[in-house]
Amino acid sequence: MLSANFSLNELIKSDAAVRLDINNVPSSQVIDNLQDLVTNILQPLRDKFGPIVVTSGYRSQALNKAIGGSTTSDHCLGYAADFEASIDNRELAIYIRDNMSFTQLISEFYDGRPDSGWVHCSYNSLDLKGQVLTARKVNGRTQYLNGIS
Repeated sequence: MLSANFSLNELIKSDAAVRLDINNVPSSQVIDNLQDLVTNILQPLRDKFGPIVVTSGYRSQALNKAIGGSTTSDHCLGYAADFEASIDNRELAIYIRDNMSFTQLISEFYDGRPDSGWVHCSYNSLDLKGQVLTARKVNGRTQYLNGIS
């Protein structure tokens, strides 16, 4: 267990890795990074809002490439997770922006419906720059805008 409510398996589980037979076992350094992410972001959110569903946590380089992830993804270092809670995803992102320290926060593909999109948040204690973005699809391509819109 990484905390009272989050297991390592929850942060490394990947249906794509299983389907594609890709090893998604992290190094001890990545596990330490996941521990920091859980301690500073996920568990506090769980304590505040109830269950947090992690839809994507750690991704090995091979898995990240196979799913078309960014070559500089914080997921590959154990710094990031994509997740949802029992509240509106935009409101969740705003809460994180206003109340937590983080490296990067992205409100991804929220379209106004409470259950649309998800929140991406990364935590690297050596780089708490607090970057806030919104990801949207424009003409079939992902576009990143500053702030939460």
